[in-house]
Amino acid sequence: MSDEKSSKEDSINIRIGQKVKAEREKRGWSLTDLADNSGVSRAMIHKIERGESSPTATLLARLAGSFDMSMSQLIALSEVQTGTLIRQAQQPVWQDPETGYIRRHVSPGQIPVDLVSVDLPAGVSVPMPAISYLSRRQLIWVLEGTLSFQEGDHTFEMQQGDCLELGDPSDCIFSNTTTQLCRYAVVVLKNA
Repeated sequence: MSDEKSSKEDSINIRIGQKVKAEREKRGWSLTDLADNSGVSRAMIHKIERGESSPTATLLARLAGSFDMSMSQLIALSEVQTGTLIRQAQQPVWQDPETGYIRRHVSPGQIPVDLVSVDLPAGVSVPMPAISYLSRRQLIWVLEGTLSFQEGDHTFEMQQGDCLELGDPSDCIFSNTTTQLCRYAVVVLKNA
């Protein structure tokens, strides 16, 4: 089973790398251009594009933000999705190799809203750069457990059922300081 999971993770990392390269080339950007726009090194981008490295959540957020996309959009575009119903087994799932953070893209279709489910393991913090919040509004809704969310200079201690609208783009940190899993939904409204 672990070989099957590892193969599936390798496969999605290869597809994400291919999508990063396609988005970069679609814009006529060199590796240096993407590195300058995202703050990710040329060497790391090259490894990601070739499927030789599993990108972390922070790196994916930086790359997606430089393309004016959310991280969930970039991951979802790496999966083949057709129709208006996406069953749970078909939803793109990505796991951060560094933290074990699991991100599931739930929403189907091309509507201007992304719905993402996130499992944040106990004792884990995931920083997200401000670039991942440009040109979009977001809500965070805690479904299970407790989330400590830092947005710029403000920290919000969120319990199950709490929902927060994010403010102007700033660096953020999602933290689970408990010993239990935290599950939350992120709703992203893309500006036209």
